[in-house]
Amino acid sequence: MSVRDTDVERRGSSLSGKRILVGVTGGIAAVDTVRLLREMRRHGAEMLVIMTESAQRVITPLAVEWASQCEVITDWDGDMKQLEDVDAILVAPATRNTIAAHLHGMQQGPLLMALSAARSRDTHVLMVPSMHADLADDPVTDDIVERLREEGIDVLWGDLEEGKRKTPNHEHVVARFAHGINATAPNRKSVVVTLGGTYSPIDDVRGIQNTSSGATGYAIADSLYRHGHDVTCVVGKTSVPEPGWLPLCIPAENPSDMLAELKALANDDIQAWVHTAAVLDYIVESPAEGKLASQQGPLHVKLVEGAKHIQELKEKVRGSTRIGFKLETGIKQRDLIHRATAQIEHSEMTAVVANRLEDL
Repeated sequence: MSVRDTDVERRGSSLSGKRILVGVTGGIAAVDTVRLLREMRRHGAEMLVIMTESAQRVITPLAVEWASQCEVITDWDGDMKQLEDVDAILVAPATRNTIAAHLHGMQQGPLLMALSAARSRDTHVLMVPSMHADLADDPVTDDIVERLREEGIDVLWGDLEEGKRKTPNHEHVVARFAHGINATAPNRKSVVVTLGGTYSPIDDVRGIQNTSSGATGYAIADSLYRHGHDVTCVVGKTSVPEPGWLPLCIPAENPSDMLAELKALANDDIQAWVHTAAVLDYIVESPAEGKLASQQGPLHVKLVEGAKHIQELKEKVRGSTRIGFKLETGIKQRDLIHRATAQIEHSEMTAVVANRLEDL
């Protein structure tokens, strides 16, 4: 199958069926608009783009139309499409001039008119400011941003780099935007996701560890977050980057530390638990202090059975949705199903995702 130059690979559905208005203002960060718009399409967004006059001096409307595959409004026109009802508005980059003008009800162009109409409709809006550090640190800017948030507008600042408050990367912006839109949908849940491997020390520099990159857990947490759920991750040892937009990731590499964190979280109102972490079945009974000397002949390490997290949590989280993950090797499919079913019954799981190592 041929692939067109404008095509994107779908990565998710968090913006599917959403009509999004994207405003591009005149900050130099507008050069990232092509990446941002293509990322929006990867998650299913249908867009209408409005560019301010100053934005058109940074990036051309032709490039924006290519990236968005939608109409790009650059000035007033008779159709007044900026007044059409949309599900949400994203302004990136958002200059201080645009932010202040919106707060004071100015109508200097189609974008400000669209924002004014959105305010009357209680439409979700995310603004992503981009400006020099001196402007960002101006107390007037703080006042403007505070007033935006009081109006219910989400404001996403980037990190301070090279004397500028730059916009976060396009994946971060789209994830935060999708979460903001979907957080008000029905049946949003508070969810805990465990992920990564766990580690039991032999001494201060050696240990045993389950093999797990954490990729599956992060992918699940990311999807849940983008669809509006309140996600907390409890993270063991991983080998893949943590999505920087996830709101809370608690490090817990040792099995006992992870269990302690989960028990503490169980005191909150958590509606769902997703256990993707590879928790050690056996841990070192008595870790040595310091570093054991090498070249001393065979080393005997006594392993003892560790706590089963899903079993330990059973009483504390009864009534919540609980998803487990189980990996086996060297067994037949029917035995895999039997063991997964036994785990569901014994630990009161809602479901278990079972795999054989040979099939991965």
